[in-house]
Amino acid sequence: MNLPPKVTERAFARLAEINDSGEIRPLRVAVSGGGCSGFQYDIRLDQAEADDLVLEGAGQKVVVDPVSLPYLAGATIDFADELIGARFVIDNPNASSSCGCGTSFSI
Repeated sequence: MNLPPKVTERAFARLAEINDSGEIRPLRVAVSGGGCSGFQYDIRLDQAEADDLVLEGAGQKVVVDPVSLPYLAGATIDFADELIGARFVIDNPNASSSCGCGTSFSI
């Protein structure tokens, strides 16, 4: 059994700030083919589907579809506010390499 991804308190807190101004929607974290390293992350506000893994904290939800789940096993979903910008970031132990943009990776 693969470890499910984890979501940091900081990521849940930022999601709560985003959702504070309207409809509360889950953050979807998905993996798709493409990007400069073979796979890329797709991170967006979305609705939960029946077969999603739902991670909950601070009254918020992060959802991962069953196809993306093996690629995110043991990963940590975080929020970083850095000089290059504020964004949700993923620390993925399955990625053998990633590109400078942080949104694509290879396995």
